[in-house]
Amino acid sequence: MIYVLVALEAELPRKFFYENMPKNCEIVYTGVGKVNAAIAVTSILAKANHTKIINYGTAGTLTPELAGQLLEVGAVYQRDMDARPQAPLGSTPFEDSQFHAGIVLSNSNITLSTGDNFVTSTPELVTDLVDMEAYALAKACRRFKTNFTCVKYASDFADENAAAAWAENVSNGADKFVEWFKN
Repeated sequence: MIYVLVALEAELPRKFFYENMPKNCEIVYTGVGKVNAAIAVTSILAKANHTKIINYGTAGTLTPELAGQLLEVGAVYQRDMDARPQAPLGSTPFEDSQFHAGIVLSNSNITLSTGDNFVTSTPELVTDLVDMEAYALAKACRRFKTNFTCVKYASDFADENAAAAWAENVSNGADKFVEWFKN
């Protein structure tokens, strides 16, 4: 079974998903934020019938030329983990090296940072994309040795206009995601 984890139904509506995706796929709405994402993915990882987990959703971009594109993420970081001086920004202190900082997902050069805040200005930890769930999902999948892919639609510029742009563009990547999946 392939599970597609999405924060909100507005990003990938259930009806649209089941009309366009193969029968071996199930959609799970995690809710917003790292805690909700961790709870959702843990409930899936506890089942014996998962073969792959894909995180799809919207993300703000700090790289303007990426706006409006569907992008496979190559590495994820935890933007709001700030335990300095115990560990560098984005790194969890007192953890083994596999999970200490960023998690490499693929050979894509697209980077994403996850944090429990909606980004409206450039954060201290700069990456191509920003979201609120992917790092938690990636870390849980890596910990439990589960195949994980992260694909994001760059919906806004992560600036002072981000909330309005996100609301306007939240569902614009759904068709692109279905096309990406089928290829």
